[in-house]
Amino acid sequence: MFGSLRAVLVHAEGRAGRDDSTSIRTPPTRGVVLVTVAATVVTLVLGTVTGTAVLLLGLLVFLPAFAAALCTPRQTALVSTWVSVLVILPVAMSGERLADRVILALFALGFGALAVYGSWLRITREGELVRLRSTAAAMQRQILRPLPLITDDVLVDGVYEPVQQDKLVGGDIYDVAATAWGTRVLIGDVQGKGLSAIGMAIDVVGAFREAAHREPTVTALVDSLEAAVVRHNGYAEQRGEPERFVTTVVLGVDTGTEAQLVTCGHIPPYLLNDGAVTAVGAGTEHAPLGLADLVDEPRTVSWFPFPAGATLLLCTDGLTEARSPAGTFYPLEAQLAGRVDITAGRLPYSLVDDVHAFTKGAQQDDLAVLAVRRSPHRISSTCASAAPPGG
Repeated sequence: MFGSLRAVLVHAEGRAGRDDSTSIRTPPTRGVVLVTVAATVVTLVLGTVTGTAVLLLGLLVFLPAFAAALCTPRQTALVSTWVSVLVILPVAMSGERLADRVILALFALGFGALAVYGSWLRITREGELVRLRSTAAAMQRQILRPLPLITDDVLVDGVYEPVQQDKLVGGDIYDVAATAWGTRVLIGDVQGKGLSAIGMAIDVVGAFREAAHREPTVTALVDSLEAAVVRHNGYAEQRGEPERFVTTVVLGVDTGTEAQLVTCGHIPPYLLNDGAVTAVGAGTEHAPLGLADLVDEPRTVSWFPFPAGATLLLCTDGLTEARSPAGTFYPLEAQLAGRVDITAGRLPYSLVDDVHAFTKGAQQDDLAVLAVRRSPHRISSTCASAAPPGG
């Protein structure tokens, strides 16, 4: 019963341990020394063969420029000192005019000093970017919690990839809340890009986390999200920013055999069960959040069977609207039909790898893919409570 939970947690820790997005990469000093010596040997050999050793040594003056682009200031200073000595000594002992020797020596020293300064500027700038990226990563952990997410009712695993990796947080949102009325799952997509879209994402996720524990019904929860979007658009209008809408799916799962669903202009979820793939709630979509005033019909909840062992796939249009180089859309339903036997934990990663191959790595939009299945703990507890005495 707890083996599956432990495997999910270990899987999450493994992925977290591979996150090195907030580090400055520089080559090891041993590698820098080896490359510098190798370049020197090649230059000396060519100089000996061609009889132009002094002239070829002058080409080494440009070696610190490469070090400045890749190495630390200390490593760049090491390369610059080495090159300056190699250039100045032979030139000083050559028969060239004194003015030429002085100019070449000053050029070597000056170019080396500029290389060290350039390396320092690069490291300083990269350090600032690392700090900003660390702040963005911390913000992302507050807005979008790392997957997988586990409650007494469900296990939710998946993949989130913003189209701009340097920003970390895009317009796609998701969250899971364990409440007194069961577990509520949210996935959505904020219209547009940029900081204002991220601001809307923060407001919607915050409203979900608060209202999920306050509202006893899924429809009331969605109404609270609608109010949050309307408020945000009101503030945006005062600042002269464009109003935005948000497409969402809100899912409610408790101890019953059915689940609840409200779809607001979003891609319907897909249920994978007994070798079949079914679009859940197709045809019952409501207006996106922020546009409820444009329609007369109130939002209603759809019920659907969600048995133990079934997988519910939630995604954003970064998956369904991904295009191949030829312009064709990613065939999600067909790909799901060929993956009905894949475990829920592997399904999102398999789809994301497949869509990257389909688009040849050209990601056009933020991408979020979630796989929801009932918690083994809840299933075991429900079965035990339903078993007859002595059974």
